[in-house]
Amino acid sequence: MTDLSDAFSGFSTDDVPAAREFYGGLLGLDVSVEDGLLHLHLAGGRDVLVYPKGEAHTPATYTVLNFRVDDVPAAVAELRDKGVRFERYEGLPTETDEDFVFRGGGPLIAWFTDPAGNVLSLIARD
Repeated sequence: MTDLSDAFSGFSTDDVPAAREFYGGLLGLDVSVEDGLLHLHLAGGRDVLVYPKGEAHTPATYTVLNFRVDDVPAAVAELRDKGVRFERYEGLPTETDEDFVFRGGGPLIAWFTDPAGNVLSLIARD
């Protein structure tokens, strides 16, 4: 049988340079661009591909990337100080609080978007 274990995830953007600045500059991730494709180099040797779709891009309506952090409220505050805008989603069993943290059961989580409108999250490590 064919070995399919060497896999990676990917999602689209409408602007690779803006995505590179956001992920590499603002979020501080290790990134590279090769042949017009943005590669996010994550912990554990995991890579995520961010590929251009230009005007055909439609932001994902689900969370495409989760960042595990030790302290969600502190990470939200730090990123908000850098200009990251967090989301408040209504209609959930428990609303996102004034600190943009969802505390409705399970791990603490806070959602934000990249410049292309893709949904990302900060989620408690424990």
